[in-house]
Amino acid sequence: MTSIQTETLKVNDVNLTLRRAGEGETLLLLHGANGSASWLPVFEKLSKEFHVILPDHPGFGDTAPPEWMDNISDMAYFYLDVIDTLGLDNFHLAGHSMGGWMAAEIGVRDGHRIKSLTLVSAAGIWVKGTPMGDLFAWSPQETTHQVFAQKSVIDQMLALQPSDEELEDALKNRQMAARLCWAPRLHNPDLRKWLHRLKMPTLILWGDSDGIFPEPYAHAYHELIPGSQLEVYKNCGHVPMLEARDDFLDRLTAFTQGVS
Repeated sequence: MTSIQTETLKVNDVNLTLRRAGEGETLLLLHGANGSASWLPVFEKLSKEFHVILPDHPGFGDTAPPEWMDNISDMAYFYLDVIDTLGLDNFHLAGHSMGGWMAAEIGVRDGHRIKSLTLVSAAGIWVKGTPMGDLFAWSPQETTHQVFAQKSVIDQMLALQPSDEELEDALKNRQMAARLCWAPRLHNPDLRKWLHRLKMPTLILWGDSDGIFPEPYAHAYHELIPGSQLEVYKNCGHVPMLEARDDFLDRLTAFTQGVS
């Protein structure tokens, strides 16, 4: 079994908690509003091919938020400092949901060290005529039905009995996500103007039954990012690394290794 190490990285005034595992080219994973757990179903498998780094964003998990961090723009600039601190160069970047939005914002600001970019069910843009789901308004039960497409997965998630600590973490994550993404809701009106700056090879992965960012959002990203590749998984919701795990791993690994 791959050994997963947890460490704290000092970046300016932030003590960033992150997980590392594996060897090879670096793959930096950015999680969504629910925290780093969404990447865990594929973390170990990816670490057999890459040196994988999975941080807890400031305000999520075990990383405390700095007072100055107010929006996704702040988070993007913060991660440029993280990249400097880690000494990353020619690395792969993948982001899920809110983390995909962060990855896109990082790339349009300074993408010269990013070898490939993968956006998974990414927030960040608004598609006219296709409302996005409002995860801040849904109950936990409603969220489960909007996030997942397969009945077996929905039943499994609804049957979970989270501990007090897990409930506390979920509340903290939700509060920080609202702080970053509340207005305008889950997008930056200016981002689509700058997505042409993403010159690195870019892969877009999506579920056809995503209740938060419906499939037209995937096609919009595809049209806005020159030369990007798109794959949409059938009977799959907002977390393809869980509901389309094997196909997701194969596609992400083949893409990044092909770039290499």
